[in-house]
Amino acid sequence: MHVQVSTDNHIPGDERLTEYAQTVIGDSLARFQDRVTRVDVHLSDEIGTNKHAENDKRCSLEAHIAGHQPLGVTHHAATVRDSITGATHKLQRVLTDLVEKELDKRRG
Repeated sequence: MHVQVSTDNHIPGDERLTEYAQTVIGDSLARFQDRVTRVDVHLSDEIGTNKHAENDKRCSLEAHIAGHQPLGVTHHAATVRDSITGATHKLQRVLTDLVEKELDKRRG
């Protein structure tokens, strides 16, 4: 599973942030690694660097899944790392639901 991280001009996209995102997403979605080919991570600060508001950091994840349309989730939080973690948990739930629905169809 490839994890691609991009940031807006208000969030520095340094190596530590990329490694954090790759680790959190890779560990959380490890059981789906045979299904998920790529996860695109889009990080943004919706207010900007000169102002601060509660939950102004946004993480949008788009998972590319073999045989399916991409799935997307978004999470807002006070910090970039919390937004990544929250979005990852949401994506994990969505993927779990997808797998369960596929298993139900097979069972008939």
